[in-house]
Amino acid sequence: MKYTSNTVFTHSQQDKIGVLVSNLGTPEAPTKQALKPYLKQFLSDPRVVEVPKLIWWCVLNLIILNIRPKKSAAAYATVWTEDGSPLLTHTKHQAQALQAKFDAHSPGVYLVEYAMRYGQPSVENAMNSLLEQGARKVVVLPLYPQYCASTSGSTFDALANDFTQRRWLPDMRFIAHYHDDPRYIQCIADSISAHWATHGRADKLVFSYHGIPKRYLMNGDPYHCECYKTSRLVAEALGLQKDEYMTTFQSRFGREEWLTPYTDETLKGLPSTGVKSLQVICPGFSSDCLETIEEIGEENCEYFMEHGGERFEYIPCLNANDDHIEMLFGLLQDNMQGWQVETDIATRARDAKALHAPM
Repeated sequence: MKYTSNTVFTHSQQDKIGVLVSNLGTPEAPTKQALKPYLKQFLSDPRVVEVPKLIWWCVLNLIILNIRPKKSAAAYATVWTEDGSPLLTHTKHQAQALQAKFDAHSPGVYLVEYAMRYGQPSVENAMNSLLEQGARKVVVLPLYPQYCASTSGSTFDALANDFTQRRWLPDMRFIAHYHDDPRYIQCIADSISAHWATHGRADKLVFSYHGIPKRYLMNGDPYHCECYKTSRLVAEALGLQKDEYMTTFQSRFGREEWLTPYTDETLKGLPSTGVKSLQVICPGFSSDCLETIEEIGEENCEYFMEHGGERFEYIPCLNANDDHIEMLFGLLQDNMQGWQVETDIATRARDAKALHAPM
């Protein structure tokens, strides 16, 4: 096997500390043609769909990829902006804001890149950019507060696969989750409080998280428990009673049972219990995207209103808000404790030159 080497490396290159923030992914355009390769990459990941490979290959390639791209493209078209996908735009802005924070803290030491697990910019390309620029230590932050094998675990798989092909590996630290970090909890609570200050409180607050098949939970995935812990901690920070909020799960796919209660079914039934006004927040998403803007803000809003609801409000994700960036900056700093970069570059370059000097 031929291992990949840095193409621009010199012994006089200044060492840096790299930061890689990653998110799930997005198609390159809201079209059927762009959705097909994106969905194929996403749904071919065995971390995402744990079904025997041969069976799933047939279902995916013969059925799903011939039906779902058109439907998904129509949904993406409703949220697409002049800058492209909201998820990509918000993640890019988060990375840029973090770079500015690190530059203000220690100019010239830190490099921040962003990546998408599926689609572009890829994890491999982002990591390559960091290493080519001299990153010898890298901290990776998947922007999923709650750990799940199909999100954070899959991101680690992409990194591990990339590293098997590299000659020089960096020191690496991987932040698997931050679902109960006090700074994160406070950011969510402050976001809700700010919304209340402007719009008032509703009859109930719903914490809606992306769902996963129930069997993943039964097989040991901690995601379900971490979602409920996040909800509980935020509710405690807000002083909410148990009957004033609830946790639900959205975005199920396929016929098997997923984590319950389902967001859509719950919102359809709440008006009949006397809940006429509702506020929904999605603490499992660091950035607004198709699942928050269209699925919650539009589709589930319609479900609630059509079944007797009178007022529905979606509370946006933290995105690149200042307090969110400050929180992520602190989290990254915590995970860089003890890291320093090589400063005696001149000696390293001199020794390398001497090694190749003629005798």
